[in-house]
Amino acid sequence: MRNLETTEKKTAPQEKWLTFLAVGLSILMGTIDMSIVNVALPTLVERLDTSFSTIQWVVLGYVLIVTSLMLSAARLGDMYDKKKLYALGLAVFTMGSFLCGLSVNVYWLIAFRVIQGTGGVFLQALGMALVVEVFPSSERGRALGLTGSIVSIGLASGPALGGIILESLGWSWIFWINIPIGAIALTTLVLFAPSAPPRKRDQAFDISGALILLIVLGCYALAMTKGQHEGFNHPLIFLLFAGSALGAVAFLVLEKGARQPIVDFGLFRNVLFSLGIILGFAIFVLLGGTMFLLPFFLKYVQEYSTQVVGLLLMVVPIGEGISSLLAGWMTDRFGPLGVRLVGNLIIVASCFAMSTLQAETTLFGYIARVLPLGLGVGTFQAANNTAVMGSVPVHRLGIASGLLALSRNTGVTTGLPIIGTIFTLSVLSFIGADSMNIGTVAPQAIRIGFDHTFLLAGLFMIVPAMLGIIALWHPKTA
Repeated sequence: MRNLETTEKKTAPQEKWLTFLAVGLSILMGTIDMSIVNVALPTLVERLDTSFSTIQWVVLGYVLIVTSLMLSAARLGDMYDKKKLYALGLAVFTMGSFLCGLSVNVYWLIAFRVIQGTGGVFLQALGMALVVEVFPSSERGRALGLTGSIVSIGLASGPALGGIILESLGWSWIFWINIPIGAIALTTLVLFAPSAPPRKRDQAFDISGALILLIVLGCYALAMTKGQHEGFNHPLIFLLFAGSALGAVAFLVLEKGARQPIVDFGLFRNVLFSLGIILGFAIFVLLGGTMFLLPFFLKYVQEYSTQVVGLLLMVVPIGEGISSLLAGWMTDRFGPLGVRLVGNLIIVASCFAMSTLQAETTLFGYIARVLPLGLGVGTFQAANNTAVMGSVPVHRLGIASGLLALSRNTGVTTGLPIIGTIFTLSVLSFIGADSMNIGTVAPQAIRIGFDHTFLLAGLFMIVPAMLGIIALWHPKTA
C-alpha cells in the first residue's frame, strides 16, 4: 500500500467530486442498461419478430465483447491517459445506445450492442482506477463504497424503470434513456475531471498477447453461457473449453517472455492482491446463481405475482447499497481486511438462513433472511475493492481495476450454471426423474432444491471466510 500512498497526487475537492459524478453516472447508466435489457427480452422477441435463441445474443454479444476485451482495455489505461480512454468509452457506449434504439431487426440490434459493449468495456475496466486516482487513501474506502451503492441503485431500479418505459414509451427508449445520462457524464468528465496520464512512459502494447487473451476469455464466456442451454456435454461446448484452456497455456508462455506483458503477473506475488481477486470471484459465483434462483422460489413456491416478485428481488441490491456506504467509512477508519471478513461472515450466515425458507415463510421472514445477503455483499465489496486497489503501485491501477471487473464478470457467468446445476440435480433427485420442466414441478421439490443449494453455498462460502481470517495475520497488512 505504501506505493500508492507515497505517490498520491493532490486533487482539488471540486475536481475530485466532479470526477466521481461522471464515473458514478456511468456506473448508474451501465447497471440500469443491463437490468432493463434483461427485462425487455420477451418484448423484443415480439417487436422484432425473432426467436428466443436469437434474442439471447442481444445479451450474449454484449457480455462476450466486454469480457474478452476487459484486460486489454485495462492495460491501455496504464499506458495512456485514463480520462481520455474513459471519455472515449462513454462516447462509444452512448452512441451505441442511440443506434440500438434505431434497429430495424434483431441482427442490427446485436451488432449495435457489440458497439455499445466496446465502449462499455472501458467504463467497467477503468472506472475504479479513475476514482482511486483522484481520492486520497484516507477517503478511498468511502469513495469505492459509494460506487457500490450506485451499482445497487441501478440494479434495484432497472426492472421497475424498464417496465414503465416499455409500457409508456416503447422498446427503443430502454436504450435511448442512456443518451442524456451519458451526455451529462461525458460533459462533466471532459470539462472538470483532471487528466490521469500514465505514471510510466514508453510503454508498449502486446498485440499478440491481447489477441490470444481475446480468444481465451471469449471462448470461456461463450462456453459458460451457451453451456447452460446446450448442455456442458455438447461437443461445441467441449471445444470452446478446450480452446480456452489451450489459449490460456499459450498466453502464459508468451507473456512470461514478453518485455511488457498485458498482465503483470508480478502483481500476483502480492498475497493480498491475489487473495482479493480470488475472493471477489468467489462472491460473484454465489451472487450470480442466487439472483437466478430467487425468482423461481418466489413465483412457484410462495406463489407471488410477477410484480411482487420484482419488488422482492430489490431487497438484495437495497441491502448492498446501504451497507456499501457504511462499509466504505469503516474501511477508511479501521482498514479493509477486518471489514471484508465481517461481510464474508454475514454472507455465510445469510446462505444458511436462506436455506430455511419455506412456502409458509412470511414477507418479514423472507426479508429477514435475504436482506443480510445484500448487506454482506455490499460490506465485502467495498472493503475488498479498497484492499485490492490499495495493494498495487499507481502505474498498475488500470490492470488492477480491470482484473477486479473481470473477476466479477467471470464469477457471475461461472456461478449461474454451477448453482443452477446443483439446484437441478437436487430437484431431480427428489422427484426421481431424469429431466424436469420448472413450471410443472411440485413446489415442494423446488423448495427442497432451493434449500439444499443454499446450504451447500453456505458451506462453500466458509472457505473464503477462512482465507479472509488468514489474511488478517499476513505480514503485509501493516
